[in-house]
Amino acid sequence: MRIVEAFIGLASGIAVGAGFVAFITVLGIVPRLMQLSHSESKIIFYQFAIVAGVFCGIYLSFSDYAVNITLLGLIIWGLLHGMFVGMLAAALTEVLNVFPLLFKRIGIDNYLFTLLMALSLGKVAGSLFQWVIFVK
Repeated sequence: MRIVEAFIGLASGIAVGAGFVAFITVLGIVPRLMQLSHSESKIIFYQFAIVAGVFCGIYLSFSDYAVNITLLGLIIWGLLHGMFVGMLAAALTEVLNVFPLLFKRIGIDNYLFTLLMALSLGKVAGSLFQWVIFVK
């Protein structure tokens, strides 16, 4: 019975992981993020970061290991989470051309980069606030 459960869990994980990778690949989020940050030559680091992040997330999600960190570590952890979510949201909206079309229609398309950075930094600040104030 345990073998069947393990097989179902593995198959489910592969299906979800393949769906996530397909989502990111079809939308072109990582290549667009590399293009916006002018870091196309660092593709090996992007690949390593994605794989390492997935494995660390899997390990922390399914193990009983508790991470005890200081307030400074918590701030850094929250900053990294905020950066990830903010950059993913910014890349997703950039890929889908939501902001460029909106900014062009209201006549502020010259400030696109500044406004995207403000949105990303705001997401980082919000995540830090949530982690520092509410998660202790």
